[in-house]
Amino acid sequence: MATGRTHRPATRSRGIPEATVARLPLYLRALTALSERSVPTVSSEELATAAGVNSAKLRKDFSYLGSYGTRGVGYDVEYLVYQISRELGLTQDWPVAIVGIGNLGAALANYGGFASRGFRVAALIDADPAMAGTPVAGIAVQHTDDLDRIISDNGVSIGVITTPPGAAQQVCDRLVAAGVTSILNFAPTVLSVPEGVDVRKVDLSIELQILAFHEQRKAGEDAPADGDDPEAPPMRATPASRKGPDGDMPAVMPA
Repeated sequence: MATGRTHRPATRSRGIPEATVARLPLYLRALTALSERSVPTVSSEELATAAGVNSAKLRKDFSYLGSYGTRGVGYDVEYLVYQISRELGLTQDWPVAIVGIGNLGAALANYGGFASRGFRVAALIDADPAMAGTPVAGIAVQHTDDLDRIISDNGVSIGVITTPPGAAQQVCDRLVAAGVTSILNFAPTVLSVPEGVDVRKVDLSIELQILAFHEQRKAGEDAPADGDDPEAPPMRATPASRKGPDGDMPAVMPA
């Protein structure tokens, strides 16, 4: 089986838009579920609903793959699984190194879904000398002093950073210097990388904050109107005749 170090996905050379690439895993997840239920074909409307997109967008996305379905029949599920898996590079073996084996790093190492999706956890790396040699998910943790050799020996091109934020950039720099060209960053910080290196950021706190926003919006009907909230900060009255550089200032300004 080919390794990720010598073969790159064909999406960029085929001119597939990044927005379409971002939706391909959603289609693949929905198609895999259909395949596991032995469903032979699926309409664009059914698949779009399962993937959470509209059917027109789905058909446009699939046109970039050269797949148009059959009128009155729909799309062949198994063939689409193969097409999308190939386009995403999932028919290859992608060795992955996880750096930072705390609770999150260990949880990712133990996640069984990587192997079935074309990813193999090839190395676990941590800066704590006490962790060296400790088995996690059947893999011995290695020290960051040996990072360059570990990356080279395992042909790793994808690195996963699960370190504290203060260590993430240094780890990123070392991974890039060792030849890693794609990084999945779980550390709550923005990484700086040279051209040619791809970074995907996963920030769970941001996702929770977005959910909190929507929860607040859903509860908005029950919230007191402005001026009726006993916990709202006090407002200071300002004379209506007070002038500012652009004319009259509002009669009420925040304290």
